[in-house]
Amino acid sequence: MVSPHSDQAGLFESAPPAPEAGPNGARDSLPRRTREQAKGVQAVAPLPGLIALAGALPPRLHLGTSSWNFPGWNGLVWDGDYAEGRLSKDGLTAYARHPLLRSVSLDRVFYRPLTASQYARYATQVPADFRFVVKAPALVTDAWVRAEDGRGMEPNPAFLSHELAWREFVEPALQGLGTRVGALVFQISPLPRSLLADLPAVIERIGALLAALPALQPQAPDGVLAVELRDAAFLSAEHAPLLARALRAARTHNAVTYCLGLHARMPPIEQQSPLLRALWPGPLVCRWNLHRQHGAHGYEAAKRSYEPFDQLVDPDPHTRAALARVIAGTTGGGHSAYVTINNKAEGSAPRSVVALAEAVQRLSPTAQQG
Repeated sequence: MVSPHSDQAGLFESAPPAPEAGPNGARDSLPRRTREQAKGVQAVAPLPGLIALAGALPPRLHLGTSSWNFPGWNGLVWDGDYAEGRLSKDGLTAYARHPLLRSVSLDRVFYRPLTASQYARYATQVPADFRFVVKAPALVTDAWVRAEDGRGMEPNPAFLSHELAWREFVEPALQGLGTRVGALVFQISPLPRSLLADLPAVIERIGALLAALPALQPQAPDGVLAVELRDAAFLSAEHAPLLARALRAARTHNAVTYCLGLHARMPPIEQQSPLLRALWPGPLVCRWNLHRQHGAHGYEAAKRSYEPFDQLVDPDPHTRAALARVIAGTTGGGHSAYVTINNKAEGSAPRSVVALAEAVQRLSPTAQQG
Protein backbone atom coordinates (compact mmCIF):
# COMPACT_ATOMS: atom_id res chain seq x y z
CA MET A 1 0.00 0.00 0.00
CA VAL A 2 1.25 3.49 -0.77
CA SER A 3 1.63 5.77 2.21
CA PRO A 4 -0.98 8.55 2.29
CA HIS A 5 1.89 10.97 2.80
CA SER A 6 4.09 9.71 -0.03
CA ASP A 7 5.96 12.24 -2.14
CA GLN A 8 4.28 12.03 -5.54
CA ALA A 9 7.28 13.59 -7.28
CA GLY A 10 9.35 10.57 -6.27
CA LEU A 11 6.94 8.23 -7.97
CA PHE A 12 8.12 9.45 -11.34
CA GLU A 13 11.83 8.83 -10.88
CA SER A 14 13.39 6.28 -13.20
CA ALA A 15 13.57 2.69 -12.04
CA PRO A 16 14.25 -0.72 -13.54
CA PRO A 17 11.35 -1.90 -15.71
CA ALA A 18 8.62 -3.33 -13.51
CA PRO A 19 6.03 -5.97 -14.37
CA GLU A 20 3.15 -4.40 -16.20
CA ALA A 21 0.07 -4.44 -14.05
CA GLY A 22 -3.00 -2.26 -13.84
CA PRO A 23 -5.27 -1.25 -11.00
CA ASN A 24 -6.99 -4.61 -11.14
CA GLY A 25 -3.95 -6.83 -11.41
CA ALA A 26 -2.33 -7.85 -14.67
CA ARG A 27 -3.33 -5.93 -17.74
CA ASP A 28 -3.46 -7.62 -21.09
CA SER A 29 0.13 -7.79 -22.29
CA LEU A 30 1.63 -5.69 -25.04
CA PRO A 31 4.30 -7.14 -27.39
CA ARG A 32 7.89 -6.90 -26.12
CA ARG A 33 8.91 -4.83 -29.12
CA THR A 34 5.99 -2.47 -28.91
CA ARG A 35 4.83 0.07 -31.40
CA GLU A 36 6.21 2.98 -29.41
CA GLN A 37 9.64 1.33 -29.24
CA ALA A 38 9.64 0.72 -32.96
CA LYS A 39 8.85 4.37 -33.65
CA GLY A 40 11.00 5.83 -30.94
CA VAL A 41 8.44 6.94 -28.30
CA GLN A 42 9.20 5.05 -25.11
CA ALA A 43 7.38 5.08 -21.79
CA VAL A 44 9.11 6.04 -18.58
CA ALA A 45 9.60 3.13 -16.19
CA PRO A 46 7.67 3.93 -13.00
CA LEU A 47 8.74 3.04 -9.52
CA PRO A 48 6.93 0.10 -7.91
CA GLY A 49 5.15 2.59 -5.63
CA LEU A 50 3.26 4.01 -8.58
CA ILE A 51 2.17 0.53 -9.63
CA ALA A 52 1.09 -0.18 -6.05
CA LEU A 53 -0.94 3.03 -5.98
CA ALA A 54 -2.69 2.00 -9.19
CA GLY A 55 -3.45 -1.40 -7.71
CA ALA A 56 -5.06 0.19 -4.66
CA LEU A 57 -7.62 2.19 -6.67
CA PRO A 58 -11.24 1.15 -7.25
CA PRO A 59 -11.47 -1.21 -10.23
CA ARG A 60 -14.11 0.89 -12.00
CA LEU A 61 -12.12 4.12 -11.84
CA HIS A 62 -10.51 5.34 -15.07
CA LEU A 63 -8.22 8.34 -14.67
CA GLY A 64 -6.55 10.15 -17.55
CA THR A 65 -5.62 13.44 -19.16
CA SER A 66 -6.80 15.66 -21.99
CA SER A 67 -4.73 14.42 -24.94
CA TRP A 68 -1.13 13.21 -24.66
CA ASN A 69 1.06 15.28 -27.02
CA PHE A 70 3.14 17.22 -24.49
CA PRO A 71 6.96 17.09 -24.70
CA GLY A 72 7.18 18.51 -21.15
CA TRP A 73 5.96 15.17 -19.79
CA ASN A 74 9.46 13.76 -20.31
CA GLY A 75 10.24 11.85 -17.11
CA LEU A 76 6.57 11.76 -16.14
CA VAL A 77 5.14 9.74 -19.04
CA TRP A 78 7.89 9.65 -21.69
CA ASP A 79 11.41 8.32 -21.33
CA GLY A 80 12.90 10.83 -23.70
CA ASP A 81 12.53 14.22 -25.37
CA TYR A 82 10.02 13.91 -28.22
CA ALA A 83 8.50 16.49 -30.54
CA GLU A 84 4.82 17.29 -30.16
CA GLY A 85 4.01 15.97 -33.62
CA ARG A 86 5.61 12.60 -32.95
CA LEU A 87 3.78 12.28 -29.65
CA SER A 88 0.46 13.13 -31.30
CA LYS A 89 0.97 10.41 -33.86
CA ASP A 90 2.81 7.69 -31.96
CA GLY A 91 2.71 8.48 -28.24
CA LEU A 92 -0.56 6.90 -27.16
CA THR A 93 0.88 3.42 -26.59
CA ALA A 94 3.57 4.82 -24.30
CA TYR A 95 0.95 6.93 -22.52
CA ALA A 96 -1.20 3.84 -21.89
CA ARG A 97 1.73 2.03 -20.26
CA HIS A 98 1.59 4.47 -17.34
CA PRO A 99 -0.09 2.53 -14.49
CA LEU A 100 -2.54 5.33 -13.59
CA LEU A 101 -3.46 6.49 -17.09
CA ARG A 102 -6.37 4.21 -17.95
CA SER A 103 -8.29 6.82 -19.96
CA VAL A 104 -7.76 9.85 -22.18
CA SER A 105 -10.05 12.56 -23.51
CA LEU A 106 -10.17 12.81 -27.31
CA ASP A 107 -10.90 16.53 -27.47
CA ARG A 108 -9.86 16.86 -31.12
CA VAL A 109 -13.20 15.33 -32.17
CA PHE A 110 -14.88 18.58 -31.09
CA TYR A 111 -13.24 20.36 -34.00
CA ARG A 112 -13.57 17.67 -36.65
CA PRO A 113 -15.36 14.30 -36.54
CA LEU A 114 -13.20 11.19 -36.76
CA THR A 115 -13.85 8.16 -38.93
CA ALA A 116 -14.28 4.65 -37.60
CA SER A 117 -10.83 3.75 -38.93
CA GLN A 118 -9.24 6.68 -37.08
CA TYR A 119 -10.88 5.57 -33.84
CA ALA A 120 -9.78 1.99 -34.53
CA ARG A 121 -6.15 3.08 -34.82
CA TYR A 122 -6.38 4.55 -31.32
CA ALA A 123 -8.04 1.40 -29.99
CA THR A 124 -5.19 -0.82 -31.21
CA GLN A 125 -2.66 1.23 -29.24
CA VAL A 126 -4.11 0.68 -25.76
CA PRO A 127 -4.86 -2.30 -23.49
CA ALA A 128 -8.31 -3.84 -23.25
CA ASP A 129 -9.03 -2.20 -19.89
CA PHE A 130 -8.40 1.32 -21.26
CA ARG A 131 -11.46 3.57 -21.80
CA PHE A 132 -11.72 6.66 -24.01
CA VAL A 133 -13.63 9.81 -23.15
CA VAL A 134 -14.69 11.37 -26.45
CA LYS A 135 -15.98 14.89 -26.92
CA ALA A 136 -18.81 15.25 -29.45
CA PRO A 137 -18.28 17.42 -32.55
CA ALA A 138 -19.21 21.08 -32.33
CA LEU A 139 -21.37 20.66 -35.41
CA VAL A 140 -23.87 18.98 -33.06
CA THR A 141 -23.23 20.77 -29.76
CA ASP A 142 -22.65 24.40 -30.77
CA ALA A 143 -25.69 26.57 -31.44
CA TRP A 144 -23.56 28.72 -33.76
CA VAL A 145 -21.79 28.15 -37.05
CA ARG A 146 -18.49 29.86 -36.33
CA ALA A 147 -15.80 31.60 -38.32
CA GLU A 148 -12.16 30.50 -38.04
CA ASP A 149 -11.60 33.07 -35.28
CA GLY A 150 -14.40 31.49 -33.23
CA ARG A 151 -16.93 34.26 -33.84
CA GLY A 152 -20.50 33.06 -34.26
CA MET A 153 -21.72 33.84 -37.76
CA GLU A 154 -25.19 32.31 -37.93
CA PRO A 155 -27.43 29.81 -36.09
CA ASN A 156 -26.47 26.17 -36.54
CA PRO A 157 -29.42 24.29 -38.10
CA ALA A 158 -27.92 20.95 -36.94
CA PHE A 159 -27.71 21.96 -33.26
CA LEU A 160 -28.71 18.95 -31.11
CA SER A 161 -29.63 16.81 -34.13
CA HIS A 162 -29.73 13.20 -32.98
CA GLU A 163 -29.41 11.93 -36.58
CA LEU A 164 -26.18 13.87 -37.06
CA ALA A 165 -24.93 12.91 -33.60
CA TRP A 166 -25.37 9.25 -34.44
CA ARG A 167 -23.92 9.40 -37.95
CA GLU A 168 -20.92 11.67 -37.28
CA PHE A 169 -20.09 10.75 -33.70
CA VAL A 170 -21.63 7.82 -31.87
CA GLU A 171 -21.69 5.25 -34.67
CA PRO A 172 -18.06 5.70 -35.82
CA ALA A 173 -16.87 5.80 -32.21
CA LEU A 174 -18.62 2.51 -31.47
CA GLN A 175 -17.33 0.91 -34.65
CA GLY A 176 -13.75 2.02 -34.07
CA LEU A 177 -13.32 1.90 -30.30
CA GLY A 178 -15.77 -0.89 -29.47
CA THR A 179 -15.42 -2.06 -25.88
CA ARG A 180 -12.90 0.72 -25.21
CA VAL A 181 -15.66 3.36 -25.30
CA GLY A 182 -15.94 4.99 -21.89
CA ALA A 183 -17.89 8.26 -22.01
CA LEU A 184 -19.27 10.07 -25.04
CA VAL A 185 -19.56 13.69 -23.90
CA PHE A 186 -21.85 16.28 -25.43
CA GLN A 187 -20.33 19.59 -24.33
CA ILE A 188 -22.95 22.24 -25.01
CA SER A 189 -21.06 25.38 -26.02
CA PRO A 190 -22.05 28.74 -24.48
CA LEU A 191 -25.52 29.58 -25.74
CA PRO A 192 -26.66 32.80 -27.41
CA ARG A 193 -29.00 35.03 -25.46
CA SER A 194 -32.01 33.92 -27.48
CA LEU A 195 -31.58 30.31 -26.29
CA LEU A 196 -30.59 31.26 -22.74
CA ALA A 197 -33.93 33.05 -22.53
CA ASP A 198 -35.72 29.72 -23.03
CA LEU A 199 -33.61 27.10 -21.28
CA PRO A 200 -36.53 24.71 -20.63
CA ALA A 201 -36.85 24.27 -24.40
CA VAL A 202 -33.11 23.65 -24.76
CA ILE A 203 -33.18 21.12 -21.92
CA GLU A 204 -36.04 19.31 -23.60
CA ARG A 205 -34.04 19.12 -26.82
CA ILE A 206 -30.98 17.79 -24.99
CA GLY A 207 -33.09 15.06 -23.41
CA ALA A 208 -34.66 14.19 -26.75
CA LEU A 209 -31.24 13.88 -28.39
CA LEU A 210 -29.95 11.48 -25.75
CA ALA A 211 -33.12 9.40 -25.65
CA ALA A 212 -33.12 9.01 -29.45
CA LEU A 213 -29.62 7.54 -29.66
CA PRO A 214 -29.47 3.74 -30.08
CA ALA A 215 -28.08 1.53 -27.33
CA LEU A 216 -24.32 1.54 -26.91
CA GLN A 217 -24.37 -2.09 -25.83
CA PRO A 218 -23.31 -4.70 -26.72
CA GLN A 219 -20.47 -2.95 -28.56
CA ALA A 220 -19.58 -0.79 -25.54
CA PRO A 221 -20.76 -2.43 -22.30
CA ASP A 222 -19.20 0.34 -20.18
CA GLY A 223 -20.33 3.19 -22.44
CA VAL A 224 -21.95 6.30 -20.92
CA LEU A 225 -23.59 9.32 -22.54
CA ALA A 226 -22.88 12.55 -20.69
CA VAL A 227 -23.79 16.23 -21.03
CA GLU A 228 -21.26 18.92 -20.11
CA LEU A 229 -22.41 22.54 -19.86
CA ARG A 230 -20.71 25.92 -20.16
CA ASP A 231 -23.62 28.08 -18.95
CA ALA A 232 -24.18 28.25 -15.18
CA ALA A 233 -27.84 29.15 -15.75
CA PHE A 234 -28.56 25.45 -16.32
CA LEU A 235 -27.80 24.84 -12.63
CA SER A 236 -30.13 27.48 -11.24
CA ALA A 237 -32.86 26.48 -8.81
CA GLU A 238 -35.35 26.89 -11.65
CA HIS A 239 -33.58 24.84 -14.30
CA ALA A 240 -31.50 22.17 -12.51
CA PRO A 241 -34.57 20.04 -11.63
CA LEU A 242 -35.69 20.18 -15.27
CA LEU A 243 -32.26 19.04 -16.42
CA ALA A 244 -32.15 16.19 -13.90
CA ARG A 245 -35.60 15.07 -15.01
CA ALA A 246 -34.61 15.16 -18.69
CA LEU A 247 -31.43 13.16 -18.11
CA ARG A 248 -33.23 10.53 -16.02
CA ALA A 249 -35.93 10.22 -18.68
CA ALA A 250 -33.25 9.62 -21.33
CA ARG A 251 -32.03 6.51 -19.50
CA THR A 252 -34.24 4.26 -21.57
CA HIS A 253 -31.50 2.02 -22.97
CA ASN A 254 -28.25 3.84 -22.14
CA ALA A 255 -26.43 5.08 -19.06
CA VAL A 256 -26.90 8.86 -19.16
CA THR A 257 -25.46 11.41 -16.75
CA TYR A 258 -24.28 14.95 -16.18
CA CYS A 259 -20.59 15.56 -16.86
CA LEU A 260 -19.03 17.37 -13.93
CA GLY A 261 -17.26 20.20 -15.74
CA LEU A 262 -14.62 21.82 -13.54
CA HIS A 263 -14.16 25.03 -15.47
CA ALA A 264 -14.26 28.70 -14.53
CA ARG A 265 -17.43 29.21 -16.57
CA MET A 266 -19.25 26.89 -14.19
CA PRO A 267 -19.82 26.99 -10.40
CA PRO A 268 -17.39 25.17 -8.05
CA ILE A 269 -17.75 21.45 -7.59
CA GLU A 270 -19.88 21.77 -4.44
CA GLN A 271 -22.50 23.74 -6.36
CA GLN A 272 -22.61 21.15 -9.15
CA SER A 273 -22.83 18.15 -6.82
CA PRO A 274 -26.60 18.50 -6.10
CA LEU A 275 -27.30 17.67 -9.75
CA LEU A 276 -25.18 14.53 -9.44
CA ARG A 277 -27.11 13.54 -6.32
CA ALA A 278 -30.38 14.06 -8.19
CA LEU A 279 -29.14 11.58 -10.81
CA TRP A 280 -27.95 8.94 -8.31
CA PRO A 281 -27.45 6.07 -8.72
CA GLY A 282 -25.31 6.19 -11.81
CA PRO A 283 -21.82 6.66 -13.24
CA LEU A 284 -19.54 9.66 -12.85
CA VAL A 285 -18.02 11.56 -15.76
CA CYS A 286 -15.77 14.49 -14.90
CA ARG A 287 -13.54 16.72 -16.99
CA TRP A 288 -11.31 18.96 -14.85
CA ASN A 289 -10.39 21.56 -17.42
CA LEU A 290 -9.17 24.86 -15.99
CA HIS A 291 -8.08 26.39 -12.69
CA ARG A 292 -10.71 28.88 -11.57
CA GLN A 293 -8.20 31.65 -10.95
CA HIS A 294 -7.71 32.11 -14.70
CA GLY A 295 -11.35 32.99 -15.38
CA ALA A 296 -13.78 31.80 -18.03
CA HIS A 297 -11.50 32.67 -20.94
CA GLY A 298 -8.18 31.84 -19.28
CA TYR A 299 -6.84 28.92 -21.31
CA GLU A 300 -4.09 30.96 -22.95
CA ALA A 301 -3.12 32.60 -19.66
CA ALA A 302 -2.95 29.19 -18.00
CA LYS A 303 -0.87 27.82 -20.86
CA ARG A 304 1.65 30.64 -20.51
CA SER A 305 1.82 30.12 -16.76
CA TYR A 306 2.13 26.33 -16.78
CA GLU A 307 4.23 25.32 -19.79
CA PRO A 308 6.03 22.92 -20.14
CA PHE A 309 3.40 21.25 -17.93
CA ASP A 310 5.82 19.34 -15.73
CA GLN A 311 4.96 20.82 -12.30
CA LEU A 312 1.90 21.52 -10.16
CA VAL A 313 2.18 25.30 -10.34
CA ASP A 314 -1.20 26.08 -8.76
CA PRO A 315 -2.26 23.06 -6.68
CA ASP A 316 -5.98 22.97 -5.91
CA PRO A 317 -6.27 20.56 -2.97
CA HIS A 318 -9.82 21.70 -2.16
CA THR A 319 -11.21 20.70 -5.57
CA ARG A 320 -9.10 17.54 -5.56
CA ALA A 321 -10.41 16.43 -2.17
CA ALA A 322 -14.03 17.12 -3.13
CA LEU A 323 -13.62 15.22 -6.40
CA ALA A 324 -12.00 12.30 -4.59
CA ARG A 325 -15.05 12.03 -2.34
CA VAL A 326 -17.39 11.96 -5.35
CA ILE A 327 -15.23 9.29 -6.98
CA ALA A 328 -15.15 7.17 -3.83
CA GLY A 329 -18.92 7.40 -3.43
CA THR A 330 -19.56 6.50 -7.07
CA THR A 331 -17.19 3.56 -7.30
CA GLY A 332 -18.15 2.41 -3.82
CA GLY A 333 -21.70 2.08 -5.13
CA GLY A 334 -20.47 -0.18 -7.93
CA HIS A 335 -20.58 2.41 -10.74
CA SER A 336 -17.93 3.52 -13.24
CA ALA A 337 -16.05 6.80 -12.90
CA TYR A 338 -14.30 8.45 -15.84
CA VAL A 339 -12.16 11.44 -14.84
CA THR A 340 -9.83 13.33 -17.16
CA ILE A 341 -7.64 16.28 -16.19
CA ASN A 342 -6.22 19.09 -18.32
CA ASN A 343 -2.75 20.57 -17.83
CA LYS A 344 -4.52 23.87 -17.20
CA ALA A 345 -6.19 22.55 -14.05
CA GLU A 346 -3.10 22.71 -11.83
CA GLY A 347 -0.11 22.88 -14.18
CA SER A 348 0.69 19.25 -15.00
CA ALA A 349 -2.04 16.72 -15.77
CA PRO A 350 0.05 13.59 -14.99
CA ARG A 351 0.99 15.00 -11.59
CA SER A 352 -2.65 15.97 -10.98
CA VAL A 353 -3.67 12.39 -11.74
CA VAL A 354 -1.17 11.06 -9.18
CA ALA A 355 -2.33 13.54 -6.54
CA LEU A 356 -5.98 12.68 -7.17
CA ALA A 357 -5.21 8.95 -7.09
CA GLU A 358 -3.53 9.40 -3.71
CA ALA A 359 -6.57 11.31 -2.43
CA VAL A 360 -8.90 8.54 -3.60
CA GLN A 361 -6.68 5.84 -2.12
CA ARG A 362 -6.73 7.56 1.27
CA LEU A 363 -10.53 7.25 1.27
CA SER A 364 -10.48 3.49 0.67
CA PRO A 365 -11.64 1.30 3.58
CA THR A 366 -8.28 -0.50 3.63
CA ALA A 367 -6.35 2.75 3.94
CA GLN A 368 -8.64 3.97 6.72
CA GLN A 369 -8.18 0.73 8.64
CA GLY A 370 -4.43 1.02 8.29
